Amino acid sequence: MNTQQLIAEAVSLPVEERALVVDSLLRSLNQPESEIDKKWVAIAQQRLGELRTGTVVAVTGAEVFDKIWKTFGK
Repeated sequence: MNTQQLIAEAVSLPVEERALVVDSLLRSLNQPESEIDKKWVAIAQQRLGELRTGTVVAVTGAEVFDKIWKTFGK
């Protein structure tokens, strides 16, 4: 099977299976680094905890971009 045939076969898959193929291919190109991943997990858990305890308040994306536009202009 050549590359074009492989792509044609992949494109014909249901969307969930295509997503799995894409994810698998990307992971093969960008191998995870366990130390970096551990640090990101720790940060994500810390931030989730802050949200759950009310230490920080979530801001919508729209609010963030509105503030950026007001600060830096359009």
